[in-house]
Amino acid sequence: MNAFSSLMDGFGTALTPINLLWAAVGVLLGTAIGVLPGIGPAMAVALLLPVTYGLEPTGAFIMFAGIYYGAMFGGSTTSILLNTPGESAAVVAAIEGNPMAKSGRGAQALAAAAIGHFAGGMIGTVLLVALAPKVADLAVDIGAPDYFAIMVLAFIAVTSVLGSSRIRGLASLLIGLTLGLVGLDQMTGQQRLTFGSLQLADGIDVVIVAVGLFAIGEALWVAAHLRRTSGHAIPVGRPWLGRKDVKRTWKSWLRGPLIGFPFGAIPAGGAEIPTFLSYATEKRLSKHKDEWGKGAIEGVAGPESASSASAAGTLVSMLTLGLPTTAVAAVMLAAFQQYGIQPGPLLFERESELVWGLIASLFVGMVLLLALNLPLAPVWAKLLRIPRPYLYAGILFFAAVGAYAVGGEALDLVILLIIGLIGFGMRRYGLPVLPAVIGVILGPNAEQQLRRALQISDGSVSGLVDTPFSVSVYAVVALILLWPLLRKLARGLLKSRRNVTE
Repeated sequence: MNAFSSLMDGFGTALTPINLLWAAVGVLLGTAIGVLPGIGPAMAVALLLPVTYGLEPTGAFIMFAGIYYGAMFGGSTTSILLNTPGESAAVVAAIEGNPMAKSGRGAQALAAAAIGHFAGGMIGTVLLVALAPKVADLAVDIGAPDYFAIMVLAFIAVTSVLGSSRIRGLASLLIGLTLGLVGLDQMTGQQRLTFGSLQLADGIDVVIVAVGLFAIGEALWVAAHLRRTSGHAIPVGRPWLGRKDVKRTWKSWLRGPLIGFPFGAIPAGGAEIPTFLSYATEKRLSKHKDEWGKGAIEGVAGPESASSASAAGTLVSMLTLGLPTTAVAAVMLAAFQQYGIQPGPLLFERESELVWGLIASLFVGMVLLLALNLPLAPVWAKLLRIPRPYLYAGILFFAAVGAYAVGGEALDLVILLIIGLIGFGMRRYGLPVLPAVIGVILGPNAEQQLRRALQISDGSVSGLVDTPFSVSVYAVVALILLWPLLRKLARGLLKSRRNVTE
């Protein structure tokens, strides 16, 4: 009841005219910046951090929250329409969303994503209010073996459900893990695959890899085929979800937060892992197996709901522990420190008005995001009416600008082109792109957690399975790997029984 009354006080703060204005400005800016390839919510918050120096803390953080959610939706917009994720959490939306857009259902995909963000954000924020202390305790208790087990599950889940074969999925994952090795060893400081270049010592940024594999690879692939076929504008289609679409997606919208919120609250990769796992879950549960890879709307609704709920989960550990689990949370932590505020267990007591005003503004921001972007779905989808030569020329331009903005180094543009050529080759030989991206995102962290777990156990492999949580996760991994074999054996047994009865 105390949390409920505090939340009501927070609404009193968030619904003042000036704070409503900051929330609306944040949502609009976040969506507009998120639409640009390569510029995600972390960069948006970082760029706008100096702008808030003159604002009082509550208004500044309410605007930051709006930017966060708005940029996440903006990233999924370009991911769906142009196969160009604005940030890493929007990568999964391209798998089913882009085929939907190409088949003339871009507006429906955007509407499913917008409602998914709304549902995930609302449920996630309710869970934030109700479960913050318990989730924070869970996050403290999880150790290196558990983190590594979670990441192995993400690797196996993604490579098992994507592509025409598991071998191709694993090959793509190995490409990503190799790219993730570039830079300094986090434990020893040893240079790896840098070829003596100081610019590569910090590694290759995830944004450059995602934009290169998706945007540049897609643009080159389309350009190669446009030599034989003329490009035509893609029809936008009906702007709203039909009854059949809602019937297929409402369960996905509700399942997404159950996956996204817990993963957002623990330092295990932010919104990337839950979106991958949500996609795998929806594919397993779907009754429309033949549509996957060609534009299954559940593959947009579930991951987008999980992504939005993960954002709320991220705030749990950031506010209660001072532990940022994503790049955006790290920037927001810097913003707190800029105002002389230290997130942690005492934050709810010392800065009660600010914290509960921020949490209440998340509800307000979700409503604003849905109200602004649901009517705009047909407008965004009209991007597809642009003839493809001009459209992909624009994508190449903005992708280059986004990649250059990451580090301000000309070498980033060269790396972007090289990775784009790798993406083109992967499309040519049927390798799915997503496992490579997850390999880059989670590979370095997985390696670090593996080495920590082995150090704790003095090099004993048994240290990787010395907790009930890690054992449970590995049991799920084994089930995923053995499922095709078990299914084949079950079918063989059924067939033999039928032959015997006949």
